[in-house]
Amino acid sequence: MPADAAPRHPAPETEPEPVPAPGPEESPSLRDRLVRTGVALVDAEGVQALTLREIARRAGVSHGAPRRHFPTHLDLLSAIAREGFAELGARVTAADDPAAGPRARIEALARCYLGFARQRGGMFELMFRHDLLESGRLGLRDTSLPLFGHFAALVAAARPDTADPVTATGALWANLHGIAQLWRWGSLRLATGADDPAPLLAAALDAHLGPATREAR
Repeated sequence: MPADAAPRHPAPETEPEPVPAPGPEESPSLRDRLVRTGVALVDAEGVQALTLREIARRAGVSHGAPRRHFPTHLDLLSAIAREGFAELGARVTAADDPAAGPRARIEALARCYLGFARQRGGMFELMFRHDLLESGRLGLRDTSLPLFGHFAALVAAARPDTADPVTATGALWANLHGIAQLWRWGSLRLATGADDPAPLLAAALDAHLGPATREAR
């Protein structure tokens, strides 16, 4: 580009490149902006609000712009869900204490899981949508599997008598996920009259790991 040529687009907010500055729908940051917009939208209004048109509108671009980075709706939803798995993974890492016993670590991670579901219900629902996980978009399933693997290793340590710790972990996770989802919907509170899911968590851990003992913690 000649030095005296004027750019055809307004200068971007970031430091200008030595090429014509991209417009808002051509910016390299558009992908990140769409994902951030989707994350804020699902937290505020739930999964049902995550249409391509609404995400584009709130990001300030045309409704066709997201397809430049996300060929399908599932691609964009998967990118948003990956942000949720990244945060859940960070929370798990922060909550896990390698110096504690396996049962205590499982309980801490379970509380972390239930807390995430309570605080970020829309994201929690999106992360485990079967169509996203089955589609394989952006390797979303591979993003979630390390969390399960870590959980399974702790279950194996807490229950050395079990011949199949993966199945035992799957059963415990299903129980925790059910508590998280039913608590979000209000069903468990209505049925049990409980104001706190802690007793339900304790019962689930006892059912799957055996009654707690000083040694088990």
